[in-house]
Amino acid sequence: MSGHSKWAQIKRKKGVADVKKGQMFTRLGREITLAAREGGGDPGANFTLRLAMDKARAINMPKENIDRAVKRGTGELSEGGQLEDIIYEGYGAGGAALLVQVLTDNRNRAASEIRHLFSRGGGNLAASNAVAWMFEKRGVITVENAKNPDDLALELIDAGADDYKVDGHVLDLYCAPENLRSLRDALDKRKIALASAEIAWIAKNPATVTEEQAVSTMKLMESLEEHDDVQKVYSNLEITDAVMAKFENAK
Repeated sequence: MSGHSKWAQIKRKKGVADVKKGQMFTRLGREITLAAREGGGDPGANFTLRLAMDKARAINMPKENIDRAVKRGTGELSEGGQLEDIIYEGYGAGGAALLVQVLTDNRNRAASEIRHLFSRGGGNLAASNAVAWMFEKRGVITVENAKNPDDLALELIDAGADDYKVDGHVLDLYCAPENLRSLRDALDKRKIALASAEIAWIAKNPATVTEEQAVSTMKLMESLEEHDDVQKVYSNLEITDAVMAKFENAK
C-alpha cells in the first residue's frame, strides 16, 4: 500500500498544475458523466457520483460544468461521444505491474496510444488479466495533518476501516468498497477534513525493483496519466523515500 500512498502524494502536489491546464476538469467531467450514466443523477442516491462531484468541487470546477457532465450521463444532453470504461494492464521496468483506467470515446485510438506510451517508457502492454489478479478494489480515504493518526484509525474500525497506514501526519484508511460511505460519514461527523476518498485498485503485495527501474516506472506512470483519456494509473511498485527523491530530482 505504501506505493499507492506515495504516488497519490505526488499526484496531489501536481494537481494545481493540472487544474491550470484544464486537464483535471476534463478528467473529472468524464468521471461524473460515467457515474451518472451507471447510477443516476442524484448524488444522494448515487455515492459514486457524490464522490466524483466532491472531487470536482474541491478543485473549484464550475457548477455549470458539473451539471453539464451529470446531464450528459443521464442523457439529458447528447453532446460528446459514448464513453467506454477500459482497464489496460502492463509492466514497467523490472516487472512492476500497472493498471491503467481509461475513459474514452474511441477504443481503437486509445489502445494504440496506450501501447505506444508503454513502449516508449520502457514497459510492455499485457493481455487482459495478466496483472489484475495482483490487485483488489478497496475504499481509500486520506486524511492530511491528522492529529494522533494511530488513535483516529483505531477509533474508526467500527465505522468500517479494516487497515490503515501512517506516514508522518498523513493517514490512509482502507476499507471494503461497500464500507466507504459509512467510513466517510464517520469522518464528516467528526468534522475531519479529507484530502481524498475513492475506490481504488490496491496491490496485494509490493514489487521491489532497483531504484533506477522504479524511477523509470514512475516516469512511465506519469506519462500515462498525462494522456487525455487516462483517469488513473495504479501500480504494485514499492516507492521508497529514496526513489521519490530521485524521481523528483530527475525532472
